Amino acid sequence: MMQQDIQREGCHILAIETSCDETSVSIVKDGKIVLSNLVSSQIETHKAFGGVVPEVASRKHVESITLMIEEAIQESGVALEDISAIAVTQGPGLVGALLVGIMAAKSLAFALDKPLIGTHHIAGHIYANNLTAEIQYPSMALVVSGGHTELVLLESEGQFQLIGSTRDDAVGEAYDKVARALGFPYPGGPYVDNLAMEAESAVSLPRVWLEANSYDFSLSGLKSAVLNVVNQKKMRGEEPMIGEIARGFQESVVEVLVEKAVRAVRQYGAKQLLLCGGVAVNRGLRANLTDRCEKEKIELLIPPFEYCTDNAAMIGAAAYLKWKHSQFTTLDMKAEPSLSLEKWSVTYQPVEQTENSID
Repeated sequence: MMQQDIQREGCHILAIETSCDETSVSIVKDGKIVLSNLVSSQIETHKAFGGVVPEVASRKHVESITLMIEEAIQESGVALEDISAIAVTQGPGLVGALLVGIMAAKSLAFALDKPLIGTHHIAGHIYANNLTAEIQYPSMALVVSGGHTELVLLESEGQFQLIGSTRDDAVGEAYDKVARALGFPYPGGPYVDNLAMEAESAVSLPRVWLEANSYDFSLSGLKSAVLNVVNQKKMRGEEPMIGEIARGFQESVVEVLVEKAVRAVRQYGAKQLLLCGGVAVNRGLRANLTDRCEKEKIELLIPPFEYCTDNAAMIGAAAYLKWKHSQFTTLDMKAEPSLSLEKWSVTYQPVEQTENSID
């Protein structure tokens, strides 16, 4: 069947996500309609270790991936032979975890004789917004997750330009480290967020702005400031005021994220601001960013909670960009733990002039 005929009937992408500690499989139609989206979390397993253990994560992916593919297909109502392409997270992520998803995707693509689409994990987080809204270009994406804190300019569909990133800890990583200092288990972000929202006052903590006009972020100094407050309290025989510390930490993080994101929207003339990544579930960040964007009259897109954390539906949404331009991946694709978002951008082919072309 010709590709044009497939597109008229609808593009059904089977997407696989195994970049870290969630195994997920989804069927997404036309890059926007989620027909199934199964997620198996390993949080309870990794809690005992205080963080994600790569070897354990890989083993858990192996145990569940085949069954999840079968269940996703069944739940979607799409026959396996009617799948248009197989998409999988190629990077960034844990190399062993990525390889489990990649090998499953390659096997399916080969067996079904379907195109393979290696997909960027952060592109997935960004295009999760497209599952429930319409992204307009140019847009500015604020990516906040356990491993990434970035500002990304989307000049046009599938075109990414990184304008700022963290120089040390990512936001989610900093939250987990602060939570550990306050006595909470992994993952610590929700504990800190809840404490911050409930506390009536805040410990004063520094804001890290870096150089004037910089869009980069740095959180290691703020994390150290929190540890100093906790240690000083303990040295004096006092109990740390964990609620006030959590609120002070969250206010410092959120203020810098919001200010830099709004400034980037203005400087680059973006039509929208997109909040993306696992930390997008943070209530303090969502509330402050929403209030600020309303005051600035900036359109803000935030995915529903289920599309903020790692999931395969977002991979299917991003892979659709490549599908539309027939930019498929060969079966010798390798896992790329440090895959560049800008390098993954959609390549637009120049339109060839014909005799009937109008100048």
